[in-house]
Amino acid sequence: MTITEDRPASNDAAEVGKARTRKEDQRLITGRTKWTDNIVLPGMLHLAMVRSPYAHANITNIDTSEAKTASGVITVVTGEDIKDVQGVNANAWPITPDQVTPTHLPVCIDHVACAGEIVAVVVARTPAEARDAAELVDVDYDVLPAVLDLKEAVNDTVLAHPDLGTNKSAFWKLDSAEQGSGGNVDEAIAKARVDGIVIEREFRQQRLIPAFMEPRSVVVDPTGDQMVVWSATQVPHILRFLIAATMGIPESKVRVIAPDVGGGFGGKLQTTPEEFATIAVSRRLGKPCKYTETRSESLLSGHHGRDQWQKITLAAENDGTVTGLKVDLIANMGAYVAVVGGGVPVLGAWMYNSIYKFPAYQFNCQTVLTNMTWVDAYRGAGRPEATFAIERMMDEFAAVLGRDPLEVREQNWIRHEEFPFTTVAGMTYDSGNYEAATEKAKKLFGYDELRAEQKQRRESGDPVQLGIGVSTFTEMCGLAPSRILGQLNYGAGGWEHASIRMLATGKVEVLTGSSAHGQGHETAWSQIVADRLGVAFEDVEVLHGDTQIAHRGMDTYGSRSLVVGGEAVVRAADKVIAKAKVFAAHLLEASEDDLEFTAGRFQVKGTDKGLAIGEVALAAFAGHNLPDGAEPNIDADATYDPVDFSFPHGTHLCAMEVDTETGATTMRKYACVDDVGTIVNPLIVEGQIHGGLVQGIAQALWEGAEYDENGTLVTGSFVDYTLPTSADTISFISEHTVSPSTTNTLGTKGVGEAGTIASTPAVVNAIVDALRQFGVDDVLMPCTPERVWKAIQAGGAKPGVPAEGEREAAPHFDEGAPNDDRPATPDTTATTQGGAQ
Repeated sequence: MTITEDRPASNDAAEVGKARTRKEDQRLITGRTKWTDNIVLPGMLHLAMVRSPYAHANITNIDTSEAKTASGVITVVTGEDIKDVQGVNANAWPITPDQVTPTHLPVCIDHVACAGEIVAVVVARTPAEARDAAELVDVDYDVLPAVLDLKEAVNDTVLAHPDLGTNKSAFWKLDSAEQGSGGNVDEAIAKARVDGIVIEREFRQQRLIPAFMEPRSVVVDPTGDQMVVWSATQVPHILRFLIAATMGIPESKVRVIAPDVGGGFGGKLQTTPEEFATIAVSRRLGKPCKYTETRSESLLSGHHGRDQWQKITLAAENDGTVTGLKVDLIANMGAYVAVVGGGVPVLGAWMYNSIYKFPAYQFNCQTVLTNMTWVDAYRGAGRPEATFAIERMMDEFAAVLGRDPLEVREQNWIRHEEFPFTTVAGMTYDSGNYEAATEKAKKLFGYDELRAEQKQRRESGDPVQLGIGVSTFTEMCGLAPSRILGQLNYGAGGWEHASIRMLATGKVEVLTGSSAHGQGHETAWSQIVADRLGVAFEDVEVLHGDTQIAHRGMDTYGSRSLVVGGEAVVRAADKVIAKAKVFAAHLLEASEDDLEFTAGRFQVKGTDKGLAIGEVALAAFAGHNLPDGAEPNIDADATYDPVDFSFPHGTHLCAMEVDTETGATTMRKYACVDDVGTIVNPLIVEGQIHGGLVQGIAQALWEGAEYDENGTLVTGSFVDYTLPTSADTISFISEHTVSPSTTNTLGTKGVGEAGTIASTPAVVNAIVDALRQFGVDDVLMPCTPERVWKAIQAGGAKPGVPAEGEREAAPHFDEGAPNDDRPATPDTTATTQGGAQ
C-alpha cells in the first residue's frame, strides 16, 4: 500500500529535518533525572537475591535460619513460600504449536537450570544488609550434568530439563517452493553441483551480553488501592499485562512506570524473574520493596543475545549469478524460552536473502535448550545474524570467482527501478537504491585508492596487511503488522497508540505508547507535532512510560518507535486538525470547504479572516460558542497498525590493518551510507548510527560471553567481558541517501539497529580479506589477536602465495568447550564446485 497524503513542504521553518539537540539531555546530563534506583518510598525495604552457583542441579534443602537473624534482616523468602503467587516468566511467541517450553519460575523451588537462577530472596532494611545476609543462606544442591554445547544439545545426550525428555524446543522452516515465492532450493543446489558453483560455510555467532549502562531495578508499592511498579524496562505496557495475566492481579489494579531508563538494547524488553519476585515479596509483606542488581548480576542473569550456529549453502552459476540459498540454523535458547526468545532467530528468516535476487531459498531453524542464561533479543534481534551470514558468503563467493566483492553484489542485488520488489522469502521491499548508497560510500571511503594500496602491500610482503570489508545490507524493522504477527503466533499486536491534548493555554501534550530509553522520543515527537500543527517546538510536551498516563501502547523494540509510534502521532495530529476545522468554521462563520490550514492557522480563502489553532483550543475549552453536538475540546487519539515492515538499507565499508606477526588488528577507516528514509532529526540519527556501529564492531573484535566446562560464566565482569571505549574506536564517516518509505505518511524507516546489523560482517570481511593470501577463510569472533594469529598459522601459506586449495575448504567450527579458543579447522565436506574451481 502506498500512502499518498501530502507531506509538509521542505523549508527552513520546518522542524522535521532539523538537527535539534535533544530536550531530554538537559536533565540527563545535569543529574536531575529519576532512575528507578533513585526512588525512595517511606518504609521501603530492600531485597537481595540468593542465586545458584551451579548450571544444573536439584535443590535438596534451603536453610535460612542464620540469614534471618542477621542485622537488619526482616525475612527470607523461598520459592516454596510464594509458589502460588509468584507467577511465571511467560513466553509470548511460541513459534510452533508443539514448541517445548519449560516453566520458568521467578524463584526456583526444587530445580535450577542455569547458574544465576534465584533460589531465595532476602529482605532487609538496607541494600548492604540484604546482600550480606544473602551470603548466609545455606542451600544444598544435588548437582546434575549440564549441557553447554549447541550440537550436543541437539543429540539429547544430556538434558537441560530431564522432565521434558528433550533439548529440542522447536523446529521452524521457511521454504520458497512450499510458499510459492520461489523455486526448489535443493534442486538449485543439485544443478549447481553439476555445472555451477556450490559454496558451503559454517559460522558461529558467539553469545553476547547487552551490557546497558543502567542496571535493572524495580520498586514496588503495594500499599494503595492500586499497586505501583517502577521498573527500568523497555516495555511498561507489556509488563503490566503479564503481571496481571500470570499473577492473578486485576489489570486495573496495576500501574507500571518506566521512569528515565538508561539504555536497553533489547536487554530490558524482558519481564524478569526479579520483577515478579519483588512484586510477590512486596505483596506478601504489604510494604514497598526495591531491588537493584549489581553489575555482575546483570551480566550473569540478565538475558543474553545471539548464540547461534549457522550452516549456509549458496548455489550459483559460473558467471556469478546466484541461484539458491539454504540456511541451517541451531539457535541456543539457554535454559528457558524467553518472552520472544524463540522468535528472534525466526526474525532473521526473511533477511538471509537480503538485497539479492535469489530464485530459490530455504531456512531451517532448530531451537535448543541448554544450561546457560536464557537468550532473547539483542540490538538487531535475528537480523544481525542473518546479515553476517549472507555478507560473509558474498565475500566468499567473490573470492571463489576471483572478482571484486562489490561487483558481485551489484550483479545480484535488486536495482532501484525494480521496487517495489517481492523477495524469495515473501517480503515486499517498498523502496530503496542500493546503487546510490554504494557509489556514495565508495567515494567517501576512497575504495579504489585503498584497493591499490592493498595490492602494493601484498606485492611487497609487508608484515602489516590491509584488508577491505564490505557489507551491503537491508533489514526489516518497525515490528508489525498485527495480522502478520498473528499468523506467526506472536502473542501481541504490532500497533501503536498516541493521544494529543490541545491545552487552553496553547500548549500541546503528546501521549505516546512507545517508551523511550535513550532514543530521543521527546525531541523527535515534538518536531513532528510542531510541523503538523504549526505550533512552536518548545510548546510541545511528550509524556510516556506510565501506563496510567499513556494508557495504551506496545512499547519500544525492533526499530518500531518512529515508523509505528511516530505515525500514530502524525495521525492523531491530523485528527486534531480535522476536529479543529469544524470549530474554526463555526467561529469564523464560514464553510469548512472555504478554510485552509497552514502554519498553524485556519484561514478563510481569499480573506484575512483566520484563527490560530491555539485560539481554537481556547474557544473549545471555554465552551461559550460550540458547534452543535460538539464536545469542548479538540483532543484526538489515533492507533496505527502498519500494513508492512519498513526496509532501511546501506553500504558499509571497513579497512583493517592486520599485523601478520602478532595477530593484532587496527581499524584504519570506516565509511557508511545508510538510507533510513525521511530523517526527522539528523543529530539523533547520527547518534544511533555511531552507537550501533560500535556495538557491531565490538562483536567482531572484542565481546563474547564465555562459560567454563561447569557452566560458570567466566566473563562475569567488565574485566573479562571486554566492552570497547571511545579510545578503542576511530572517527567514522557516515552519510545518507534518502529513499522515502511508501508505507507511512512521513516516509520514515527504522534506524536504531542499522549500525549494529551492518558493521560486524564489514569488519570480519576486512580481516579475512587481509589474510586470504595466507589460506585463511574465516576467523572465529571475536577476532582477538590470538585467534587471528592462530588462523594465520593454520592457513599454511606465505604472504603473496595462495594456499594450496584455499578456495576449496570451508571453515568448520568444532564447538568443543564453550570457551574454546582454538582456530577453525577445515571441514572436508565443504566444497566449491563447478567451473570456478
